[in-house]
Amino acid sequence: MNGKNKIREEKTLFAIILAAGESKRFGSTKQLAQFGEEALVTKAVRLAETVCSFRTILVTGNDWQSVADECEPLQGFFVLNSEFREGIAISIHSGLAAISWVTDAALIVLADQPLITVEHLAKLEAIWLASPNSIVATSYAGTAGPPVIFPRSYFPNINALEGDRGAKAIIDDQSNKVELVCFENAGIDIDRVEDLHELYDATF
Repeated sequence: MNGKNKIREEKTLFAIILAAGESKRFGSTKQLAQFGEEALVTKAVRLAETVCSFRTILVTGNDWQSVADECEPLQGFFVLNSEFREGIAISIHSGLAAISWVTDAALIVLADQPLITVEHLAKLEAIWLASPNSIVATSYAGTAGPPVIFPRSYFPNINALEGDRGAKAIIDDQSNKVELVCFENAGIDIDRVEDLHELYDATF
């Protein structure tokens, strides 16, 4: 079979929703805070499921039972990160460990970015499918970060991260191939109860 007739290999994308943190500045389990008609974590899971269907991994830790129950029914799976106090890097490692052998890339989604849309996640996926060896990150306010897609070739770099250090350094490394998709609302995240109230008042 020559190259012209060769069927293009289908690429597999799994989503990892990070929802294990202690939410110290929020004062309670931030993931369970209501925004509109659903909890922050539920919104993140449903968005990821819309794009990746059952290929979703919810990473839980703090108050894990309540967080997992809030998201039922899950199309995909959840992973318990018992070392969540060690920082976000361990949560990312936990998610990757569950899927690294079955996926071509991982879509990292945070539970505290309530203005992310399905359309934005779908755009990230489309750009990754067109350039499957590239990191595809979200740009906003002069920086870049999640939601972000990392091809499998970058999993060792992510697994080398430690403590409360996310994958931004990998995105910012100019030696890496990175595609950026602008979405300014990704810069709005929830750290404190006041942040949630102010955003709710401005949105609803």
